[in-house]
Amino acid sequence: MREMCWILPSHLKIVKAGDKDLDGQLDFEEFVHYLRDHEKKLRLVFKSLDTKNDGRIDKQEIMQSLRDLGVNISEQQAEKILKSMDKNGTMTIDWNEWRDYHLLHPADNIPEIILYWKHSTIFDVGESLMVPDEFTAEEKKTGMWWRHLVAGGAAGAVSRTCTAPLDRLKVLMQVHASRTNSMCIAGGFTHMIREGGMWSLWRGNGMNVIKIAPESAIKFMAYEQIKRLIGSNQETLGILERFVAGSLAGAIAQSSIYPMEVLKTRLALRKTGQFSGIADCAKQIFRKEGMAAFYKGYIPNLIGIIPYAGIDLAVYETLKNSWLQRYATDSADPGVFVLLACGTTSSTCGQLASYPLALVRTRMQAQATIEGGPQMTMSGLFKHIVKTEGAFGLYRGLAPNFMKVIPAVSISYVVYENLKMSLGVVSR
Repeated sequence: MREMCWILPSHLKIVKAGDKDLDGQLDFEEFVHYLRDHEKKLRLVFKSLDTKNDGRIDKQEIMQSLRDLGVNISEQQAEKILKSMDKNGTMTIDWNEWRDYHLLHPADNIPEIILYWKHSTIFDVGESLMVPDEFTAEEKKTGMWWRHLVAGGAAGAVSRTCTAPLDRLKVLMQVHASRTNSMCIAGGFTHMIREGGMWSLWRGNGMNVIKIAPESAIKFMAYEQIKRLIGSNQETLGILERFVAGSLAGAIAQSSIYPMEVLKTRLALRKTGQFSGIADCAKQIFRKEGMAAFYKGYIPNLIGIIPYAGIDLAVYETLKNSWLQRYATDSADPGVFVLLACGTTSSTCGQLASYPLALVRTRMQAQATIEGGPQMTMSGLFKHIVKTEGAFGLYRGLAPNFMKVIPAVSISYVVYENLKMSLGVVSR
């Protein structure tokens, strides 16, 4: 009876995890299957924590394993975790103690944090400079990782299409707005509609959507290869390693698809009848300006990866750790609103830090479209903007850029969750 009372607080989660025929009840065969399946997972987690391979987990191993996930705890907190599982008072946990404690708690294992706190895969704000998400060994083994990426890419396409008018307005304000040519949000939309009709609000969106697939695929493959080069055989990297690997992967991906970035900007800035499509735009740029035109603004774009990825990762990990330490009692699942709030906040901070570089990149991409405009280098353009417009000039177009963050994050999350279920992803 005492054993039955002990499992009552978790019985709903056990039923949900083990109920294969979805009848809302757990029969004996389903319960045995659940115990065997869950024990295998617990064995994998135990081995990953037991870095000394001595068959026991001590407080230092717990602290190090959580630190690798970006969760910092004190020695006192590690001791508290040990005491909750340690039956014989040795202040270490053997396999039997670990299994007995966790077997009837479906949510209490470390890889759950990776499962529930996906970030860059889910949220798309139009800039693909975030550090890639981690995937658990089980997700890689079962092929769930590519389903996540497909769902994330499709969600990004829908999100970017829905917020494309704000994105095009941002580009126009970055390139054309100045002290002498003040452009407000309402005035910008009016100008676009008068010049090309309602459909003109989506100029450049086609290329913005097309580049999602190659960029995501290249970044993910590069990230996994860099992890191997770093020499990490762990399921996850530490925050510093993630930042380095993510930034390098982002640089490789951006270098590979950068001509698409230039085409997207030129198509967003085009006038009615200027180009017949993406191919015609590429031909005209190549014929008039040469191959080098497809890499204008490449340097500020590359440099911009560092503040964006670094600050986005740091803010997200800080918010995640704060929530986990305060509220993660039975589950690491933060819920929809916490995840959206953390993703929106970290993305906004990352964009704010890298925005001047993004603006200079866009202006360099668009220099040839401005008649009589000077062809400047990155440093020359920075100096020119500050001299003629002040520091505020480096943040032209920031308002529509921030206006699209919340709808972009919300739309991409909703679409991602629905597509994920359609693709059979069961990790959440």
